[in-house]
Amino acid sequence: MLDDQGEQLERAEQGLDTINRDMREAEEHLKGMEKCCGLCILPCFKTEDFEKNPEYANTWKKDDEGGVISDQPRITVGDPSAIGPTGGYITKITNDAREDEMDENIQQVASMVGNLRNMAIDMSTEIGNQNRQLDRIDQKVMVISVANQRATKIIAKV
Repeated sequence: MLDDQGEQLERAEQGLDTINRDMREAEEHLKGMEKCCGLCILPCFKTEDFEKNPEYANTWKKDDEGGVISDQPRITVGDPSAIGPTGGYITKITNDAREDEMDENIQQVASMVGNLRNMAIDMSTEIGNQNRQLDRIDQKVMVISVANQRATKIIAKV
């Protein structure tokens, strides 16, 4: 489920990148339309370049996200570094087969709890990554919205 959500976020972010490229191209064409006789911009129509805005630069900068992943989420079985004793969970009194079976069952339960712990850690990491990605997407949407408003103003002037 988190993998599917991550893929959807990736597609949304790629779509926003495409929209940003299209908005840049459209703004260049609109600036060309503002020019007097196609040669120079009249001072009364001069607009500031949205790409020079520091908010734009922070939002669309190349980030370190999406690099090579060196460690994938994993499920470990019988993690030796797990918290707790590695054997002998119960004190043997009669030293019979029932105590051995109880000890084996407790070891299996401890292993399963360790696996659940590792899955929870992996899920927490993935959720943290997706939260950061959502923040980037939110910034990109805001910048695109501002650029769209500016393009609408330019179109109204022309």
